[in-house]
Amino acid sequence: MSLRTSRPARAGQYLALLCYLVFLAFPFLWLISTAFKPAPELGSLHPTWIPDSPTLENFRQAFDEQPLLRAAGNSLTVALSAALIAIVIATPMAYVMARQRGRLATAATGWVVVSQAFPFVLVIIPLFLVLKNLHLINSLFGLIIVYVVWSLPFALWMLVGYVRAVPAELEEAAAVDGAGRLRMLVSVTAPLLAPGIVATAMFAFITAWNEFFFALVLLKSPEKQTLPVILTHFLGAEGVADLGPLAAAAFLATIPSLAIFAIIQRRITGGMLAGAVKT
Repeated sequence: MSLRTSRPARAGQYLALLCYLVFLAFPFLWLISTAFKPAPELGSLHPTWIPDSPTLENFRQAFDEQPLLRAAGNSLTVALSAALIAIVIATPMAYVMARQRGRLATAATGWVVVSQAFPFVLVIIPLFLVLKNLHLINSLFGLIIVYVVWSLPFALWMLVGYVRAVPAELEEAAAVDGAGRLRMLVSVTAPLLAPGIVATAMFAFITAWNEFFFALVLLKSPEKQTLPVILTHFLGAEGVADLGPLAAAAFLATIPSLAIFAIIQRRITGGMLAGAVKT
């Protein structure tokens, strides 16, 4: 009887998952279709999924109109730097917060939760004044610091959960075998945290890669602007979008995030017990 009832439930779960995937994929597939459509099809009253006459003209115009490669380089520099710095800071902090019980850990957890409640608009003015006093306005380094600070609370929250999932008995067993604190962390705990570290780094990277508001306010020189800011330049003076080149540029902007996820997805889903076996 339980088997009969589980099959409809499982079918319903798969159907819901399929609907959710279609919901997520629709904007991306439409973006790809628009990127390869010629101008007459973009203005058609009866749009189609597959372009009748696919063209690369939109990509050529996008590169001719805006410095996409330079902006992508700026975004890559900022996103990678912010992700690496956030991980280096968050990992030891998360370990202490997860293993130590007390007022400090409770206060840190409360800070993580409260910091996520503040919208960008409330912090941009004091943040701008602080960076101005530090002479970091219109600086990629200043933007990296902002992204590190902004992604650090959520990175801590994610990593604390991963650390707590690692049984403390493994560390105790290593200590009984004579392993010191550093050896215990490197040989036992760190391999088990690898999937969580990779997932957190990916979150920090994607957050910095896609962020627009801080980059718009803090970066004024065209040669330092990031890719999300450059995409706004495809809007005309009257707010009319140059749809073909904009879709082509936006499609190219999504490729790094998809590529990074495709590369590291095995690391996220596999190896959770690597290092748990004593050698």
